[in-house]
Amino acid sequence: MKKYITFQIYFHPFIPELITGVLWEFNLLGIIEEDDHIKIFLPDGSHLDESKIKTELEKLRKENLIKSFSVKEEILKDKNWNELWEMGREVIRVSKKTVIKPSFKHYVGKEGETVITVDPKMSFGTGEHQTTKLVLRLLEKHVKPKMKVLDVGSGTGILSIAAIKLGAYSATAIDSDEVCYENCKENCELNGVSSRVKILTGEIQNIHANDFDLILANIQKNILLSICYDLQTRVKRYKKIILSGLLENDYNETVTCYTQTGYKLIEKEAMDEWIALVFQLSNL
Repeated sequence: MKKYITFQIYFHPFIPELITGVLWEFNLLGIIEEDDHIKIFLPDGSHLDESKIKTELEKLRKENLIKSFSVKEEILKDKNWNELWEMGREVIRVSKKTVIKPSFKHYVGKEGETVITVDPKMSFGTGEHQTTKLVLRLLEKHVKPKMKVLDVGSGTGILSIAAIKLGAYSATAIDSDEVCYENCKENCELNGVSSRVKILTGEIQNIHANDFDLILANIQKNILLSICYDLQTRVKRYKKIILSGLLENDYNETVTCYTQTGYKLIEKEAMDEWIALVFQLSNL
């Protein structure tokens, strides 16, 4: 009988893309993101064990990227991790206007709704997490026709797809994780937006265009602080950036960093302990 090993990993603050980015290097079978933890699946006989997972998490704790964590192991017999993942996925209503669904769930959109189909595979961005919902809601307000959008840390491509469906002319989706490239490509095809989304593997420094009307970055605080100037040099003057992946207690440091670089804070949205910020580039 085939066996699978699964670890349930709880951590605070809950930033799934941070942990999955580290653990994916260990050749996992798959990852499921739950409301307050992630579950990773390994084949029987894997070299990754609880002690190695805890070692990696402890490194993140020492870097102050997470404050606490716990790990629980479970053996699954004759189970298919992908089937388990599919059983737990539902249609997600982000707002009155935006709905996210996996490809294997049937949903007929109502008049005026934007329906986004996303199968996340190993990439972050299912639409379940508060940070993704916050950015999607802000996109409803800030996307305008003919906009050129840059999505930094694009994951599944959900934000790029949403931007196009909400009226943007084009989007560039970039992520440092090679797995995200194929996943973003598949999701763009599912939504019929492939011709309008350019997908890249790399960092913000690999983006040479400097004429974006709107930049999206839903990633952890330390990266948002480090790429502040990089974003400034790629967005048009008087245009906007939307940041998320931030906790309420990250507000002061983030606003100080960006306002000192020439941005003006124009909007803040919050959900639970998570926040999203909209800045407008005013000074160069």
